[in-house]
Amino acid sequence: MATPLIELVENLPCAKVVLVGDLMLDRYIFGSTERVSPEAPVPVVHFQREEFRLGGAGFVLANLASLGAKVDLVGVIGKDEAGAEVRRRVGEWCEDSSGLIEADDRPTVLKVRLLGASQDRTPHQMLRLDFENAAPVTGSLAEKIIARTESALDGAAMLCLEDYNKGVLTPEVCQKLIGLARARNIPVIIDPANIADYSKYKGATALKLNRPETERSTGLPARQPSHYQPAAERLLSKLELEAVVITLNELGSYLATKDGEREWLHTRPRAVADGTGAGDTLLAGLCMARAAGASWRESVALANVAAGLEVERLGCVPITPQEIVQDLLLEVHEHLGKERRLEQLIPELDRHRAAGKRIVFTNGCFDIIHLGHVKYFQWAKAQGDLLVVGVNTDAGIRRLKGEKRPVIEEDDRVGVLEELESIDYLVRFDEDTPIELISRIKPDVLVKGADYRKEQVVGWDVVESCGGKVALAPLIDGRSTSNVIKRILDAYRPD
Repeated sequence: MATPLIELVENLPCAKVVLVGDLMLDRYIFGSTERVSPEAPVPVVHFQREEFRLGGAGFVLANLASLGAKVDLVGVIGKDEAGAEVRRRVGEWCEDSSGLIEADDRPTVLKVRLLGASQDRTPHQMLRLDFENAAPVTGSLAEKIIARTESALDGAAMLCLEDYNKGVLTPEVCQKLIGLARARNIPVIIDPANIADYSKYKGATALKLNRPETERSTGLPARQPSHYQPAAERLLSKLELEAVVITLNELGSYLATKDGEREWLHTRPRAVADGTGAGDTLLAGLCMARAAGASWRESVALANVAAGLEVERLGCVPITPQEIVQDLLLEVHEHLGKERRLEQLIPELDRHRAAGKRIVFTNGCFDIIHLGHVKYFQWAKAQGDLLVVGVNTDAGIRRLKGEKRPVIEEDDRVGVLEELESIDYLVRFDEDTPIELISRIKPDVLVKGADYRKEQVVGWDVVESCGGKVALAPLIDGRSTSNVIKRILDAYRPD
């Protein structure tokens, strides 16, 4: 599944997405917590720095734009400092911020998080303070939201509604917007609020919701695998949807469609730093994959990866296509191992290089692996980010060294090299020299042992002509395959 997803991410369109929802500003205050207050049994936080980030629909905007979308954002802000900060930050992701509608009678939704760290450890959230007025929008404010969305829908590939139940997406506004999109055959994907009545979302294309939202909106449990299908089917039927995606945190997502798809799409384990923003990231990934023409299954699988990357970051940090590709390449690597045919290797290396990775190449027979080889690979890997090792075939070694070599046949040699942590990729070659590999791979660094001069290294001119360099690794005295063979012969020679 990973390889088709890589191709999908590499071909995400610059689609126009209209995003309507509850805008928020997240303020993070970081400090050190080295002592307890003498006034009360609470930690004292010594201020160090603060950060402002877009939250709610604003973070969905950032993720959509980061994935390549052209976003028209419609939302409500107050006439306050937080609103001005939201406008500035929206301008970083949108060319047009005219969809930000200022309200006289409500503040910009602001969430202030206090994070403390002790002894240089990872900061942890200690307190959150919210500023908001979640009353439903009415009158002229609601009319402005609808009118601005209607004008933005021209040429749109998707309408995305991000509902945090902060008053913007009232039943009347939701139904009007869904109707406007359906009249233009524009899909509507919704991240719903955690409320009991989902009737305002009726007629949308798809809902993306978590387990608590599923339970509250359906009245059915969603705690076990056997629960997912009945709950999803109730939503499909009741709301006349095309698809339902139930997010399951570290367990992935459950997909149900009106065409009969029922699938639990798992995700791989993550080192969770902060779950904030994962649902917003998943929504953005889902929208962009569908805009690219992906199936629901492919779209959910891609969205799972994006959300998984998000939970590994502290706070809300948009995910880029390059980061998704790198994560998918890691999955391919874990599944396929390290060895590749040259035709497989080149596109993978191109993707790594596009993400800024430096490619190191070396080659050899590596007949009997010893400490000299291990240190050599470690040194080579330190010259860049990824180490590719070309391995001579048995036939190639016999032509070079005679019929008595290799001592270890190539499958075994490659199998041992697979287990060395410093090696990222292995590729066999049968030619007398690795010049074809070097010409195709075009490494940033070509490594050979210090017993060579640069001009003796096959391919040095090719590498330098492409802007790369040759690096000569130091040798470890007495460590060579020939010496190992000699010691074995000496040890077992009859007296």
